[in-house]
Order: sequence, then structure tokens, then C-alpha cells
Amino acid sequence: MDCFEVISQRRSVRNYRSDPVNDADIMKILEAGRMAPSAGNLQPCYFIVVRDPEVKSRLHQAALGQDLIAQAPVVIAVCVDPERSSHYGDAGRNYYSRLDAANATQNMLLAAFALGYGSCWVGGFKDSAVREVLGLPDAFRVVSLVPLGKAAENPSLPPRRPLEEIVRWDKW
Repeated sequence: MDCFEVISQRRSVRNYRSDPVNDADIMKILEAGRMAPSAGNLQPCYFIVVRDPEVKSRLHQAALGQDLIAQAPVVIAVCVDPERSSHYGDAGRNYYSRLDAANATQNMLLAAFALGYGSCWVGGFKDSAVREVLGLPDAFRVVSLVPLGKAAENPSLPPRRPLEEIVRWDKW
């Protein structure tokens, strides 16, 4: 599938079938996350793959009861070690590391779609609760949760603002 097709056709999927996700495909999706650009190539991201129903149930609670977390066969937690980005001081720890995780998350969403899976970017969760469920070291932060599986729905494209409304050339 062409890169532009993947970008234009990917949708946020919130309902999943119970079909298992192939381990080889999970590894390809994680590799896409690993290959995302990071500030100074400092690579602060870590990925936690959750398949255990009990852990997913606890994540579901920590994610404000969002059913897609419990329903998806796999949930990938995208985390960062802010100290890996400390070369850039507080901006690296508090901002760049999270941007790097955002890059990794988007790469994984696109890779999942290209491999025939549905996924969704979930940012609504209680950070401390997710950190506890996953047993993260104190300094680490969770940036996103990515439920992953075969889609049980085919969402349509939500409205998008036209380019003429959002693009400026050379200055505002």
C-alpha cells in the first residue's frame, strides 16, 4: 500500500474483533515505532505490549473506562524515559521526549493500518494509574496507549478543514 494511501485511509478504530494479532505483525509495528525520528536521535521511547486480559482490564479502568482498551486483543503503551532526552535540558525531558513518543505512536498507527489492523491513539488516562498497572520506573512517563486488532467497524473519514483554510505561505 502506498504511503499516501495509508495516511489518507487510516481511521481511529474503537471496536475490535477477538482475532489474535500475529506476533510477527506486532514486531513490525513496534519496529515502525522504533524507526520514528527523535530529537538528537536520543531515542527515549519504550513500548510495553499488553495481551493479558487481567492487565488490559486494569488498563481499561485507568483509561477512564474506554471500552476499546479492554476489547482490543493487544494494547501497546508508548512510554518515555525523559532522562534520555536530558541533553536538551528541561525542554528535552518535558517536551522533546513526548514529541518523540508522538512520532513513534503515529508510525505504529500507520504500520498497523498497512498490515490490515485497526488502532487508535488513546491519550485519555490517569497517568499514575497506568504507570502502576504497568510497573513503570518512577522517572518514566506514559504518552499514549494504542489498542490494536482486527477492526469490527469501518469508520468513515471525519470532516477535515480545507487546505486553503489552514495553509499560509511565507508569513501569516
